[in-house]
Amino acid sequence: MTMYLVGPPPEDPHEQNPDGQTIPDNSAHDPYAELAVLAAMMHDRDIIGDVCAIIKLRDLYKPVHQKIFSAIVRLFAAGKPTDPISVCDELGRSGDLAGAGGPAFVHHCADAMPVGAVAEYFAEIVHAKAVLRRLVESGMRIVDMGRKGEGDVAELVDAAQKELFEVADQQADEEIVLVADAMEGHLDEMQARADRENKLVGIPTGFADLDELTGGLRRGQMIVIAARPAMGKSTLAIDIVREVTIRQKLPMVIFSLEMQRGEILDRIISAEARVPLHHIRSGNMTDDDWTKVARVMPKITEAPMYIDSSSHLTGMDIRTKARRLSQKHKLGGIVIDYLQLMNSGGSKAENRQLEVSDISRGSKTLAKELDCPVIALSQLNRGPEQRTDKRPVVSDLRESGSIEQDADMVILIHREDAYEKESPRAGEADLIVGKNRNGPTPTITVAFQGHLSRFVDMTRDEPN
Repeated sequence: MTMYLVGPPPEDPHEQNPDGQTIPDNSAHDPYAELAVLAAMMHDRDIIGDVCAIIKLRDLYKPVHQKIFSAIVRLFAAGKPTDPISVCDELGRSGDLAGAGGPAFVHHCADAMPVGAVAEYFAEIVHAKAVLRRLVESGMRIVDMGRKGEGDVAELVDAAQKELFEVADQQADEEIVLVADAMEGHLDEMQARADRENKLVGIPTGFADLDELTGGLRRGQMIVIAARPAMGKSTLAIDIVREVTIRQKLPMVIFSLEMQRGEILDRIISAEARVPLHHIRSGNMTDDDWTKVARVMPKITEAPMYIDSSSHLTGMDIRTKARRLSQKHKLGGIVIDYLQLMNSGGSKAENRQLEVSDISRGSKTLAKELDCPVIALSQLNRGPEQRTDKRPVVSDLRESGSIEQDADMVILIHREDAYEKESPRAGEADLIVGKNRNGPTPTITVAFQGHLSRFVDMTRDEPN
């Protein structure tokens, strides 16, 4: 595409790299593309929204271009004209006119209009240059970290990986948004929620009452499933993974420090095929069992379900592997089984409670960074055994109160028949919502089918 300018680009009175780094001009920015974008925005305000969907203020390399871009966006947001005269007036009001090169520079930018240009095309060029620039800058910071060698090596590697991930992730650094600017889009989302048949905002868990309460698993949330040993916390997590990956077709990954890959696969097959788990583990499979397994194997093998049962997984290991997987697939969720079996992977904490606190905070940070729900399993201390009714409470979370603080939701599992074999509630389980940042904290009753390694709704059974 040919661009015609009225003369060469004027001398920028503030020509410099905004970050003070030494970066070759040909890799740092394209001044003609930046001028073309500004010219198009001043000539046609209808394309401003499309341009802003591609580039942000920081994507422009030159400070003078940033000031002009910012003035145009302010005028657009206020419903005012964005022609060069209006832009100069806006820059004068904000005290940025001299810093933007003065009226002559603004008018010259407006004259840099490509013949037959498509504004989005030049915006893509500006954005691509910005990504390359951030890549170089991140590389410089990584080199500087390596040369200084300050701190724990594992922490330095994690910091370096995060630098590169944020370059690739378009959502890694969202700009501050004025509420008034964001409200229109948010009202559209509210209307979309009201129009949905199932009213779910997040990802379905497969449990009707839990979904009705929570609206589904929300991206960026940390959900803690906690219980005493053998209550079924891993089973509940796998039930959710089956729903998300097999029926919703969204990728999820299980990081298991408790079970081997084969054990997890046995549970998945048992639950999906409705074949008793002890038949699978003992090898005493009937012809009917094999028929059921054959019927469900295609949908299991086609599910975007990932399992990592590496021994000695650390918090840093999980972050690194999850980032890599997220770059290939938009994750629907992450399961960590379970928090107390992990170590932070960084420098040695003063005590175990502080280390678990670091792991908990890291899990919440990971949920926000990858924009997906993180389901973290946790052990409870012996508090329930010391109470008459044996029901767990959030304060029973083992080794760290920060787990409760970091979590957006805490679900505690209680089964009466685990303590009283003759209980009239045999086969029932209570999902006690001990914390819900976005709603009430009721108790939801589900059926526990231990022989099939699964929980199901009380009022319905899942079809094959």
